[in-house]
Amino acid sequence: MYKYATSFIFLLIFTIKAAFAQEEFVVNGAIFEAGSKIRVALAEVKNKRTGFSIGSNDMGIFSLKAILGDTLEVTKRGFNDAVVVVNSKKDIILNLNRGNLLNEVVIKGQSKAKELEQMKQEFRNKGSFYNGKPPLSLLNPFGGSPLTFLYELLGRTPRQARRFSRLYNAEIQQSQVDLIYNKAVINKYTGLTDKELEDFMVKYRPEYEQAKHWNQYDAIKWINTCFKQYKEKKGIK
Repeated sequence: MYKYATSFIFLLIFTIKAAFAQEEFVVNGAIFEAGSKIRVALAEVKNKRTGFSIGSNDMGIFSLKAILGDTLEVTKRGFNDAVVVVNSKKDIILNLNRGNLLNEVVIKGQSKAKELEQMKQEFRNKGSFYNGKPPLSLLNPFGGSPLTFLYELLGRTPRQARRFSRLYNAEIQQSQVDLIYNKAVINKYTGLTDKELEDFMVKYRPEYEQAKHWNQYDAIKWINTCFKQYKEKKGIK
C-alpha cells in the first residue's frame, strides 16, 4: 500500500506541474529611441525570471526565450532603463527615453571627492598635518614646533602627501570639468557616438582654468563651436 501511495503522490505532483507549466517560446522585438525612428543597437535585454540576457543587433532587433508573464528589463548606456511584461506572443516594440547622465556624473564626482578626502585623512592619521608644506610659523621658538617643520619638509610620509596633494587638486579640477563636459551632453548636441564621440571629447576638452567659471550654456556654446570645426576638418556638411 505504501508503494502504491508513493507512486500516486509522484504521479499527482507530475500531473499538477504539467497542468500549470507554460509553453516557452521565442520573443521577438525591436528597440527604438523614443520619439524617433532611430533603432537602438547593443541594448541589453534581460529576462528577469531566467536571468538570461541578450543584446539587440545593429537594427535594434532582439530575440530570446520567455513564457507569458515574464518581465524583460532593457538597459542601454545613455538611456533610461525600461521594463516590459510579456503578455502575448506578438512582437514587442520598445521605446527608450534618452537619459540625462548629469546626475550620474555628479554622483561619481562626489564619490571621487569623498575617496580623495579619505586618503587625505589617512596622511593626517600618519602624522602629516600640512601635506608636506609646513608653515613658517612652526619655526617660531615660542609656541612653534621646529621638529614638526623639519618632519613635514623632509619626512617620507609628508613627501608622499605632497605628491598626493597635487593629484588631489588635479582630480577635483577635472571632476568639475566633467560636470559640464561629458558624453551625455556632447552626444545630445552633436549626435556623435562610440569612437567619434571619444575622439571629439579628447581633442576638444577644455582646460580647467578655461572652464572653471562656465555654466551649462557656456559649455554648450563651446561644444557647438568645436563641433563646427570638427565637421569642417572631417568634410561633413
